[in-house]
Amino acid sequence: MHRSYVRLAESISARPLNLRQASATIYPPIPLYRRLLRAHRRLPIEMRSLGDDYVKAEYRRHQKVTNPVHVMGFLTQWKMYLDELPQDPSAKNFKRLDPTVFEKMSPEQLGQLYELMHATKNVWKQVGDDGSGPEGSPS
Repeated sequence: MHRSYVRLAESISARPLNLRQASATIYPPIPLYRRLLRAHRRLPIEMRSLGDDYVKAEYRRHQKVTNPVHVMGFLTQWKMYLDELPQDPSAKNFKRLDPTVFEKMSPEQLGQLYELMHATKNVWKQVGDDGSGPEGSPS
């Protein structure tokens, strides 16, 4: 074995694993993008298509960003989103946004959030008494 592998193995086994630090790591942009799309596979089909389209659009919008602070913020927020996604497809873990988050948002971000709310309204519409789904189609 090469010395570097031995040193790496010693450094890993000498310290206890800290799960908070491990989950706080930031992935490079492309691996993070792939992990996001893979995580969306566990979502219902309507949510998956909406999520995939949103992730792809956001990555396209931020493709030419060169400011390291913006890049780190972008990657950090997507990593936090990835950590929030449910591991179990049947789990429904809804989370309310903290009111302080709204105060920090720009008017453009608030507009995007409002549009997202309207786009997702039909996805979570309760099944009616007549047994119809969100679009009026049978479930």
